[in-house]
Amino acid sequence: MSENPLTTWPILTTRGTPDEGSLRGILELAGAAAEADGNPPLSEQTLVDLRAADADPDHLRVYSTFAHDDHSDPSTAQELAGVAVLSGDPADPDAGVLELVVHPNYRNKGVGSALARAVREDTGRDYKAWSHGNHEAAVRLAAHFGYRPVRELWRMRLTRDSLKAELPAPSLPDGVVLRSFEPGRDEDAWLKANAAAFAHHPEQGAMTRADLAARMEEPWFDPAGFLLAVREDDGELLGFHWTKVHPRMGSHPAMGEVYVVGVTPEAQGTGLGKALTLAGIRHLHDAGLDAVMLYVDADNAPAVALYRRLGFVRWDVDVMYAAE
Repeated sequence: MSENPLTTWPILTTRGTPDEGSLRGILELAGAAAEADGNPPLSEQTLVDLRAADADPDHLRVYSTFAHDDHSDPSTAQELAGVAVLSGDPADPDAGVLELVVHPNYRNKGVGSALARAVREDTGRDYKAWSHGNHEAAVRLAAHFGYRPVRELWRMRLTRDSLKAELPAPSLPDGVVLRSFEPGRDEDAWLKANAAAFAHHPEQGAMTRADLAARMEEPWFDPAGFLLAVREDDGELLGFHWTKVHPRMGSHPAMGEVYVVGVTPEAQGTGLGKALTLAGIRHLHDAGLDAVMLYVDADNAPAVALYRRLGFVRWDVDVMYAAE
């Protein structure tokens, strides 16, 4: 790994929501990295935080460095070479999460090291960090700063060509029906069901009304693909399958996603989770998508087994690192 001095890559630190120009640069950088690597380098929650109109300056810090004709003269800055985003409460190492991305044109030049060092020097702490795709450079950078893997999030994929037979039709428990999410009607009920279904999940179970609203503002949001399983007699929400469509990106075709499947405790063990999963995949297939992907924790053996029975295979992995 190239280890250039930190002064080679001056760091600009901002707190709170970045301005429009800075956000545009970050998104362009993320797009270039995703095109080169086949992996989105920033998580959805980080993108939501960056786009928030009033992000808490104490809970969002952005570290940027630029390519220069003359590194001694900041006015010659040309292109965003790399960015690190720290979101969460910086006073709580368990809450703060770091993500770092380097432009493909400036890799192996010490940019990642400079950014990681700047975060450490600015905060005086080490934070959990995601490596999306866990590329070799990320593994080396983590080792250099004394980080070790603490969590694996698998990406699994199902393609129509890989199916040995037609997916079975969803079989709902008696007295349960499916309908689509209705904005303005279902937000509170969904938040309650989501919190119950993911009470022990580190991210999903903590979603707030603001988190939900931010996702509903995203261009990919489609209530028709947000399937709710409700009890027929009283309308109680028992489970859901929120699907998502990733648009075509360069040479990578559009792809569906099993975004999140949840079942409330009272409906677990009834087969509702499998039925919801099948219903969502069918919805994505009906939309013309040939491939469907999902994220699942590697140590969630029941979920991994279910997805494998449906034909999903491990495709890629995101790894969370933490300081030793």
